[in-house]
Amino acid sequence: MNLRFVETFLWVARLGSFRAAAERLNVTQASVSNRIAALEAEIGHQLFERLPGGVRLSSVGQRAIDPAEELLRVVMNFRDAVAQPNLMRGTVSIGTIDSIVHAWLPRFIEQVKLRYPALSLDLNIDTSLTVGREVADRKIDLALAMGPVHAPGLKNVDLGRMECVWVAAPKFGLKGIGLTLRDLASCPILAFSRNSVPHQWLLRQFDDLGLAPVISNSNSLATIIRLAREGIGITPLPRAILSEALEEGSLELLDVTPTFPPLLLHAVFADNPDNMVPSVLAQMARDIALGNPVRSA
Repeated sequence: MNLRFVETFLWVARLGSFRAAAERLNVTQASVSNRIAALEAEIGHQLFERLPGGVRLSSVGQRAIDPAEELLRVVMNFRDAVAQPNLMRGTVSIGTIDSIVHAWLPRFIEQVKLRYPALSLDLNIDTSLTVGREVADRKIDLALAMGPVHAPGLKNVDLGRMECVWVAAPKFGLKGIGLTLRDLASCPILAFSRNSVPHQWLLRQFDDLGLAPVISNSNSLATIIRLAREGIGITPLPRAILSEALEEGSLELLDVTPTFPPLLLHAVFADNPDNMVPSVLAQMARDIALGNPVRSA
């Protein structure tokens, strides 16, 4: 089976017309038509129903999508395994969030540079909402953020959970005391960026209790930690970024019920057959986030 014909099938399926697929593949429309016809002849079934102004997948074509994508993915994995990573050049744009920056992003970048020394990374740090929109709009190649991101053509790779805990400076005197959210409502609270998933969870919890505490928001975890250390407010933060503050005693763990929900992290990228580098980097991010050995090229 000609893999170029399989790739052409996937692009026609994604774009909905032979003309659009031809433009994407930089070939003539007649070439696309011939490839699809040859593939249909080989498998003995029509993959598309021809319509005025375009095509749509037949029932066989719909069943063929997942196997075709998996076939091309295996081929690309093979090419990546036998290629020389040190020769790979170009720029990959990555959007991520503060929580990952302060947790394991440096290890991720180090591994990427070891494997692809000639590959440039264009990093943008923002909220998960913004990063998710940018990868959906194809403005960035890879998102490392809270997810999943639900949009056509995107693949989400689970990066595990990041545990969050409530902490406060010793001046609050709350260590070792069983606390509820009602107990915290009288304290100033430093929280994640406005409209983020953690922020919305916090608002709902207090709203259900009929409480309206003073909540200050920031999309900079470094800022939140600094303010919390200075006793400006109590805060829920990822435990992975708090080791220094907890060890030196500038922040203390609080025993709060209910526990703050973990951050659900994902690597998100456009799942195209020719989009192999973000796919490989997503798997590297997963290995690092979950503490697995990073697979070699």
